[in-house]
Amino acid sequence: MLAAGHAADQIDVALMCHATDYQLSSAQYSVSEQDWITTICCDVSFPQVRRFRIDAVKGGPSYHHECRLCLLNCPMQPPTSAVPDFYYALFAFYEPALTIIGFIGTLCDPKSAHNAQAPWPAGSPPPPILPKASIVTVIQLAHVCALMGLLGIFILTAVRKHLASHPALQEKIVRSLLVPLLIGDVSHLYLTLWALGDDRWDVTQWTPMLWATVVTGVTLMIPRVMWHLGIWRYVDARDRAPHPASSQPGSQSEKS
Repeated sequence: MLAAGHAADQIDVALMCHATDYQLSSAQYSVSEQDWITTICCDVSFPQVRRFRIDAVKGGPSYHHECRLCLLNCPMQPPTSAVPDFYYALFAFYEPALTIIGFIGTLCDPKSAHNAQAPWPAGSPPPPILPKASIVTVIQLAHVCALMGLLGIFILTAVRKHLASHPALQEKIVRSLLVPLLIGDVSHLYLTLWALGDDRWDVTQWTPMLWATVVTGVTLMIPRVMWHLGIWRYVDARDRAPHPASSQPGSQSEKS
């Protein structure tokens, strides 16, 4: 939990907070003859944490310091990625899996995929043989959906891997991907219901494929809205660490 050096005038402190808090290392604190010390400067990588209290008790002729470190006002660790695991699992695994499985199913049986898109009128069964134009259209549509899923895998994986230390850039790139996808979620649901005509609210007649289209669309649209609201992810305007110069006493801003 706490490691302390043996020097008479300094203590090197390495504190491990709870898993949800900060991990501090290489922080040095001056030790005086007083029992209680409140630090003024804190050379750690998380400038949000500023104030500590050290109970330093000298014991024995070797001046070994027995220390307890109490962290005051330690906030929860803010998100450090614009694509945390929750969103990465949804948009780089769940969504691509849906689109790729749908594409494979359409390739295997384009006729069933076509006929299950919407309920058929009573007394008017689906045609026994689909025109080639319909088969080509259905397969092309499924291919485009699978391609969008593959784009999510590669873009989000590259962003997490190569921009892990630049969450602000992550946010800009991921927003460029998720904005058109969110527009697509809303327009897809709207156009699907619009195309159903007067039968759009007769849900008892909906086919399993139609239900899957609506439900999966909602399960992707809601997390995308959450991402844009900044829930459970790094938001540069909110989580950006203050510039060191602005937090130093006697900085230019304070002098002015």
